[in-house]
Amino acid sequence: MTSPLEQGNTAHLANYPPVSIILTVINEALHLRAAIKAALSSNYQGELEVILAVGPSTDQTFQIANDLAEQDPRIKVIENKSGRTPNGLNAALKIAKNQIIVRIDGHSEIDKEYIAQAVKTLKETGAVNAGGIMFAQGTTSFEKAVAVAMRSPIGVGSSRFHIGGEAGPTDTVYLGVFQKSALDAVGGYDERFTRAQDWELNYRLRKNGGVVYFDPELKVIYRPRSSPKKLALQYFEYGRWRRAVIRQHSRTINFRYLAPPLNLILQITSLTLGIFASSLFFIPIITYFGAIIVTSLIIGKGLAQRIYLPIVLIFMHFCWGFGFITSPRKLITN
Repeated sequence: MTSPLEQGNTAHLANYPPVSIILTVINEALHLRAAIKAALSSNYQGELEVILAVGPSTDQTFQIANDLAEQDPRIKVIENKSGRTPNGLNAALKIAKNQIIVRIDGHSEIDKEYIAQAVKTLKETGAVNAGGIMFAQGTTSFEKAVAVAMRSPIGVGSSRFHIGGEAGPTDTVYLGVFQKSALDAVGGYDERFTRAQDWELNYRLRKNGGVVYFDPELKVIYRPRSSPKKLALQYFEYGRWRRAVIRQHSRTINFRYLAPPLNLILQITSLTLGIFASSLFFIPIITYFGAIIVTSLIIGKGLAQRIYLPIVLIFMHFCWGFGFITSPRKLITN
């Protein structure tokens, strides 16, 4: 509730417009409380509401969401029957009452200054979406190794939202803080995209004349996948849905997205020709694995990370590449 002084202070209202925080989750019992606590612990002085779209879960996610809503009237819980991310986000957008939309997810924790800084960035730059660094941070040894890989150019390429960089316009950002009018103008998230909906949405926002802005002062803690199997599936899905975005919007293609599939083809070719033709053809695959091991020794901290990192990096590269190569055309239908 605002004080009488703040009610009469239009500058305060202009600097701290009301914000709607949206997220959609499924099977996020482990991290959901922390994600919501971080969002509502913000130092932002404007009004906040949280709209939580919950998909059909096999853990206690729905119960936790309802408990949180009972404890804080700013939280609204809606059902996302399909369990699909873009559907849940669009459902949350539909009932959001404020013109600034902050997207978070069940694997993320924003810091106390995140919303205030993002709103400031939107105001100063005129951007329709502002986002920052996806700061991966693990708890187990395996998760910590994944986090290191996700913050390294050899793991994820040169994306600023992974490794940082200078502030300025960009092609996409992690999660994002949006002008709702811009989202409404392009029809929100495309519900055909089970994954890669952020990439796809940001392309349409830019195509519609909007600016997507990277601000390195914005940092979101991201909790990595907890096992090799989950990591492999995640990056396989990333690859196959990134191919779907390229099919839909051919101008989004660049070498960064072609590198994993080309690398996978090269290593398979090297291994095959090395076995059946000449041992000289083993040179590319030996060089690749050697580079992975050396890099792991350099960027890893402690024995456990240095053991896990080669596995993590190879899974990230090969699963992304395999997903991209095998992505079926029927994944997206117009």
